[in-house]
Amino acid sequence: MSSTTLLLTRHGQTVWHAENRYAGISDVALTDTGRAQAEALGRWAAAHPVDAVWTSPLSRAVATAEPACRALDLTPHREPDLRECDFGLVEGRTLAEFAAQNPAAADAFRADPVAHPFPQAEDPTAAAGRGAAALHRIAAAHPGARVLVVAHNTLLRLVLCRLLHIPPAEYRRVFPRLRNAAISELRLDTDSAALLSLNVPCE
Repeated sequence: MSSTTLLLTRHGQTVWHAENRYAGISDVALTDTGRAQAEALGRWAAAHPVDAVWTSPLSRAVATAEPACRALDLTPHREPDLRECDFGLVEGRTLAEFAAQNPAAADAFRADPVAHPFPQAEDPTAAAGRGAAALHRIAAAHPGARVLVVAHNTLLRLVLCRLLHIPPAEYRRVFPRLRNAAISELRLDTDSAALLSLNVPCE
């Protein structure tokens, strides 16, 4: 099978992300800055056309993809397994707020966020598995094509570790963050993955 080029993009800024709060599965709207980032992504897509667009079902990802779909006259596909990780009790809170309440759990998370996820959060290993499987399904549906994939910061970092054989506990160190509406180019086929670029601005 021909390798597929996946152009991985984190959604635009939201109010919670501007405040460094964990949004997770909460449906948080884009800020004015986030909408401007989405429009920049649309202009980038017009200049660097893609064959298909896939998004997380969360509204911040769908809204980020909309200008690109409009520019290219494409209908986006929604993939439930591209949703962000559920951060449990830390949804809507900052790590500093959590640490003030439970310093031992926060320290454990910082040391190994996979072995010690937030209380009641989704298992990061399971999230990495579902996200990687989703990317493989997308690649299989578009062999040899260029596909824009709009998803989320933590999920995509975990998935990149999974696909590139990086220990998942290192995802916060190796990939400190994916910038909003920046492009990370991943070449994916059945047996291998290659990261060609990371966090390339749209403008």
